[in-house]
Amino acid sequence: TFQGLHTVVVKQGLKYGMLLFILSEVLFFFSFFWAFFHSSIAPNIELGAVWPPQGIDPLNPFSVPLLNTAVLLSSGATVTWAHHALISGEKTEAINGLTATVILGVIFTGLQAMEYYEAPFAISDSVYGSTFFVATGFHGLHVIIGTTFLTVCLARLVYH
Repeated sequence: TFQGLHTVVVKQGLKYGMLLFILSEVLFFFSFFWAFFHSSIAPNIELGAVWPPQGIDPLNPFSVPLLNTAVLLSSGATVTWAHHALISGEKTEAINGLTATVILGVIFTGLQAMEYYEAPFAISDSVYGSTFFVATGFHGLHVIIGTTFLTVCLARLVYH
């Protein structure tokens, strides 16, 4: 409209567009989990009928992966804190929450890079390596993009 507002039809289209985007992301990641679980539940003869495949030394899930999960969940709490502070008009609290979120995003990315560097297997080491690196790689890419977006939001909040 001439006032710069969206019409009801446009608002509805934006809602459906976001819903379809989120659905496509869910299905995208579901495909990688499906490949991993299908191969682990019913390993084929090419894998030696065992899971993980012979020669693969899997990562300890209670070390860096558990720490990264805690970092990721913490970042969810801090971004919620920032959002509520922003809605309440508490600019300083919103800046603190967003700063903590960006720091946690950088920590997550650094830990994932370290995990990749120290992994005892490669992307070319059977379906295990392929699904691990592709799924976690795309997830890491999402975290990097989200951290970048939140850094821009933080800069806008600080300087405006």
